[in-house]
Parts: sequence; C-alpha cells; structure tokens
Amino acid sequence: MRDAGIGRVLVASLHQGIADLLPTRLEFYENWFNPSGLRDGTIGLAPLTAVLSFLRREGEAYALVTTRAGGYAAEWTVDGLPAFRRALIRKMPAPVRFRLAIAVARGLVKSSYAGSRAIVTVRRGTASIDVRSSIFCGVREPAPAPLCGFYAAATGRVLELLHVGADVDVVQCRGTGQPGCILTVRTESGPAVRPDRPSEVS
Repeated sequence: MRDAGIGRVLVASLHQGIADLLPTRLEFYENWFNPSGLRDGTIGLAPLTAVLSFLRREGEAYALVTTRAGGYAAEWTVDGLPAFRRALIRKMPAPVRFRLAIAVARGLVKSSYAGSRAIVTVRRGTASIDVRSSIFCGVREPAPAPLCGFYAAATGRVLELLHVGADVDVVQCRGTGQPGCILTVRTESGPAVRPDRPSEVS
C-alpha cells in the first residue's frame, strides 16, 4: 500500500476489469491508472476516486467492471495465501471452513483500502458483513443501485475458491442512501438472517 492506504490488489483488479470490459476506454482510465503507478504500487486515493467517479458515469458498465474486479481481487488474494493455509482451510469441516473463508474475505476488505473494515457476525451458516467506509460508496447523491458489488463479488469468489458453497447478497448500500453497506452470506444449508439483528462477533 501507499500513504493513502490504497491496496495494489484493488487498483490492479479494477484496471484489469476495465481492460476486459471497456477496452476502448482503457487509455482514458490510464490517465489515472498509469502503468508506472500500477507497477510501483503508487496509485493513491485521488486517482482512484477519479476512476470510480468516471466509472459510475458509464452506466451498467460500472457494476460489470467492479464485479469483475472483485473476482480478480479474490483470486489474487487466495493465490497469495500460503499453500498450507489454503489446503488447511479446504480440509476443515464445513462450519469451520465457512468461518475461515469469511476471515479471508474480511482481510481482503482491509487490504483493499486501509480506511475500510468489515465487521462480521456469523449465525447458523449465515454471515452478515458490515463494510465500514466503503471506498466505492462515498457519493454526494444517492445512486440508483448498490455501488459495493466489488465486495460481494470478491466475497463470493473467495468462498468458491476455498470450497464453500454460498450465496452473497448486498442488502444495504451507503451509496444508495442507506445507513451502511451490509452483505449477507448464506451457505447452501444456512437459513436467511436479518442483517439488523446480528449475533456475536466471530
């Protein structure tokens, strides 16, 4: 990370998502995500904020790019785990594997932007993830759709890579004018849980 706390995995995943889905616009976005900054890990908060602002003006492409970026961020995060830790998580009983995979996703939120953190509660196969200070959702006017799909996509992909079957949904988004950014993660056997009634913090 650099002084603004912007994680390299966040910037690199967004750049790759733009390259995949908006290739004709890549040169424009590289005014902020320049190759030397990507290579050296020196992309700061101001250029990231500019890129996200322009992406929101791309309409439906915003959700596609940020979702694709979340998937890449998850893959690179899991690949970056020590091999023994990946193997250990995958061998754990399902309830333990779920909690350990959620912990990896929680770490991804923090490593993406140092100003963000994820408050996690787990109950009977369902997790509620409260993303505080989402870098995606600090907008002046409420957006028509959730802006924090990056975290949902990243969480879902982390779980998949660690052999946890689960559904991830954005149930609140600060970017749409709601109080916070909350995801629910429900395993294939877990019941639905109201996000405003958390259990003990795991």
